[in-house]
Amino acid sequence: MDQYFRKILEAIGEDPAREGLLKTPHRAARAYEFLTQGYKKDLKEIVNGAIFTSDTDEMVIVKDIEMYSICEHHLLPFFGKAHVGYIPNGKIIGLSKIARIVDMYARRLQVQENLTRDIAKTLMEVTGALGVGVLIEAQHLCMMMRGVEKQNSLMKTSCLLGSFRSAEGTRKEFLSLVCPSSR
Repeated sequence: MDQYFRKILEAIGEDPAREGLLKTPHRAARAYEFLTQGYKKDLKEIVNGAIFTSDTDEMVIVKDIEMYSICEHHLLPFFGKAHVGYIPNGKIIGLSKIARIVDMYARRLQVQENLTRDIAKTLMEVTGALGVGVLIEAQHLCMMMRGVEKQNSLMKTSCLLGSFRSAEGTRKEFLSLVCPSSR
């Protein structure tokens, strides 16, 4: 990847041999390897058997999970918070595994709509939950730094599966807990 970043620097009119840019192609390549590490993650390794029997049937929510991703259209970052909830059906998942699932999908070239859906479907599949809800709130540098340049815009996406979609009360409870101001 180093050579491609060197070519990008040349294409924008920079001199990759300039002192401040000497190691930039290497640093940029390592940064993109880190930012896209989700492609190399394996769901089974992430979950690592952390599914446990439980008789709880109340909603479980992990709120304000920091997430960072890269827009697949402009290769610019978007970042924000993911709120994930589910209703167990005899099984619960280790708390940190939810954040790791968010990271696995966020650390790929992505659009927020698909990111939201992928997290929800995966949690539903892994836990066998009665329902799953995912809401993501993010700011997109492709909208803030270029194009319309709207600094205070916030994109919200949701994916509601199972009882979160079919039961109005469940949906309202989830949304009121993750976004109290939207009641």
